[in-house]
Amino acid sequence: MNLEYQGMGAAIYRWGTKRRFNAYSDHMKKKAGGRVQKLTIDAGFSCPNRDGTKGTGGCSFCLNDAFSPSYCMPEKSIAKQISEGIEFHARRYRRAEKYLAYFQAFSNTHAPVDTLAAKYREALDCEGVIGLVIGTRPDCMNAEKLSLLRELSHHHYIIVEYGIESVYNRTLERVNRLHTFEDSLEAVKMTAGCGIPVGGHLIFGLPGENRQDMMESARIISQMPLDQVKFHQLQIFRGTAMEQEYRNNPDDFRLFTEDEYLDFMAEYIEMLDPRIVIERIAGETPPRYSLLRPWGPRYDQILVRFEKLLEKKDTWQGKRWQPAGSVKPVS
Repeated sequence: MNLEYQGMGAAIYRWGTKRRFNAYSDHMKKKAGGRVQKLTIDAGFSCPNRDGTKGTGGCSFCLNDAFSPSYCMPEKSIAKQISEGIEFHARRYRRAEKYLAYFQAFSNTHAPVDTLAAKYREALDCEGVIGLVIGTRPDCMNAEKLSLLRELSHHHYIIVEYGIESVYNRTLERVNRLHTFEDSLEAVKMTAGCGIPVGGHLIFGLPGENRQDMMESARIISQMPLDQVKFHQLQIFRGTAMEQEYRNNPDDFRLFTEDEYLDFMAEYIEMLDPRIVIERIAGETPPRYSLLRPWGPRYDQILVRFEKLLEKKDTWQGKRWQPAGSVKPVS
């Protein structure tokens, strides 16, 4: 990605804005021609790590309730959740006219294709919904499901978001993820190969990973055919297996303060391929779920602080990024 410079080296980016990273909000405005709002849905799917397909304990860090809005309940129809979601966002934020139905809860491709098709089409039939965001695990995808998504993508915006979480198999095993980084790499390649936009989710601060480990992941994911990414700091939730692990072995965790995390992210995105859209740099959940004291500001305030830090450091996404060869799995 080319850069132009003006004045004291301030970077002016060709993402259509003067922001110092490839921001999701700007990306979607250009793609959809205006503001687009995600509407979170719980469509009643389970997870192979919960229903016995692979395991029953779930990932050690997982607490789905911490990320679900109050209107989001599987007992309600998808259409009703979308209707209530539009009302919810109209009260809290400025009104959008276009929406993406976000299948977020658990693994949203973990079902037969006919079931998936019915649920996806119910969402797409709702007024104002222009597409789907489908959150899932990399071991819950196959050619038949991708064929359905490719068909839907002919007339709608479809993106699949995979929970990669870590590029290290030792970490994935420790958090009881029950899939490998090789699974993530294969799913991302398969999806991109079908012409379907693909996103990934990573967590920073998982037990056993140090700062160098986390920084190295920027090089690795930059070599994957990802269109966008979400980054979250590790949050330890009450009632999870990770709560007990933290109580037993607190020194194994790299939990960031807000200032530490923003410094880390400013350095991290320097090594990230500038073509990749950054959807989030941090997570935000209701304080009642957190074992430890959560950060005070809301996400939008954290984002403002982050952009000011990038300006102060005169840095930007991709500043130190170097094209490389094919990605190699990490043990």
